[in-house]
Amino acid sequence: MRRVTLLVVAALGLVACGGTTTPTTTGGAYKAAWIYVGSAADAGWTKAHDDARLYVAQQLGNNVKTTFKENVPEGPQVTQVIDGLVADGNKIIFATSFGFQDQVAAAAKKYPNVYFEMATGYKLDTNLAEFFGAAEDADYLTGMAAGAASKSGKIGFVAPFPIPEVIREINAFALGAQATHPGATVQVIWTSTWFDPAKEKSAAESLISAGVDVLGQGQDSPATGEAAKAHNLKWAGYDSDQTAFAPEQWLTGTVYHWGPYELTRVKAAMDGSWKSGSYYGSLKDGFVDIAPFGKSVDAATQAKIKAKKDALVAGTFYQFTGPLKDQSGKVKVADGAKLTLDQILTMDWFVQGVIGKPSS
Repeated sequence: MRRVTLLVVAALGLVACGGTTTPTTTGGAYKAAWIYVGSAADAGWTKAHDDARLYVAQQLGNNVKTTFKENVPEGPQVTQVIDGLVADGNKIIFATSFGFQDQVAAAAKKYPNVYFEMATGYKLDTNLAEFFGAAEDADYLTGMAAGAASKSGKIGFVAPFPIPEVIREINAFALGAQATHPGATVQVIWTSTWFDPAKEKSAAESLISAGVDVLGQGQDSPATGEAAKAHNLKWAGYDSDQTAFAPEQWLTGTVYHWGPYELTRVKAAMDGSWKSGSYYGSLKDGFVDIAPFGKSVDAATQAKIKAKKDALVAGTFYQFTGPLKDQSGKVKVADGAKLTLDQILTMDWFVQGVIGKPSS
C-alpha cells in the first residue's frame, strides 16, 4: 500500500501551495483538487500525479479549475489542507499518499457533499473511493531488463519503506531479474524516505561499493540514476519516464498513467454519476506500464520482455506462482499455487535471492 509512513515529516514545515490551472472563464467551473506528499517537480511519483491533473485540466478545459497542494506531510496537517480546499469550493479531492488516509476518511464523513479519491488506500465510504494499480507486473518486466543488463548477477535496489507495496515491488523485480539472469541477487538498502535525493544517492553509492553492477529503485527522485551515471552502470527507474537524467544508463521503469482514471472520476462527479469503489488498474487497461526502453536494451531482451508482458495481459503468466521460496529457502508458495491479491497486498517477506531484511 503506497505511502504508509510512520513518521510525520515535520521538517517540511508549512504546507506549500502548489500552482492552479485556471480556466479562461471561471464562472461555473467545477473545482477539483490534488494533495501531494512531495514536490510536483520530483521527476517521480508526484510528477506522475501532477501530469494526471494537467491531463484532466487539458481534457475538460474551461469546465474545470484544478488546484494542488504539494509537500504536505503525512499526518494531522492533512486535515487543515482539506478544510482549506473545501472552503475554496473544491468538490472532488484526490489524495495521493497512503499516509493521508486517516485524515481523508475523517474528512469524507465531515464533508458528505465532497467526493474523495484515495490513491493506494483501502478505506471506503459513500463519498470515498480508492484506486491503485498492479505495479508488480511492470516491476517484473523492469527486473527482466535489469537482469539482462547485469554481468555479475549482483543488482542493487534503493528502497523507501518496508511496506507491502514496496516489498512486492522488490520481489517482482527480483523474480524478473532471475528470469533473464538465473541466480541473480537483489541487494536492498532502505532509505526511510520517499524523496531525499542526497540520501538516495548515498544509498546507491553504498550498493555500488558492495559490488552491484545494475541499480533499481522504488524512490521518487532520479538520484539513483545519477549515481549510476557517475559509475557508468545501468539503471532501472520508477514512477515516471526518467530517461533524460541518465540516458546512457537508462533501461526502463515502472510507470503509472493516473490521468484517464482521474478524468473519468471528475466527469462522474460533475454529472452526478460518481460512485464509491476500489479500482486496481493493470497492464491490460494501461493504468500501469513500463517506460520506453533505453538504447542499451537490445532487441532480444526487448522481445523477451514484450512476450512476458503479453502473457501477463492475457493471464497466461503470473509471477507470484509457486514454487516460490523465501530467503531462508522455505517454500512460501507451493508448486502451481498462486498468491491472491489480498496476499500480495499484505506481503511481508522476501523471495529467495533478495539480500536484506523486509523490515527497517
